Amino acid sequence: MQPKNELEGELGRQIRNLRLRENLRQQELADRAGIALNAVKNLENGKGATLHSLVKTLQILNRADWLQTLAPTVSISPVQMLSTKRPRQRASRRRKQEKSS
Repeated sequence: MQPKNELEGELGRQIRNLRLRENLRQQELADRAGIALNAVKNLENGKGATLHSLVKTLQILNRADWLQTLAPTVSISPVQMLSTKRPRQRASRRRKQEKSS
């Protein structure tokens, strides 16, 4: 597992590369996303930003699909798993043998 700052740095580099591919300046991206210029700079530098800023930025860069990988749709809930679980089987008790007289 990568340390936190490496993960943030890698995400920031990817966001910067996407912005440059779209031929946008940081200020243009900030204006289109409705966020502060410093938020864009912080994201790109891996220094963090609000979730709101990240979501808005990814939407403008046409990468909102990245967010789906963070919270994939659950196909079955844990509660359903418990309710469909078979009851635990127990070993049968041994019967006492009757003594023959």
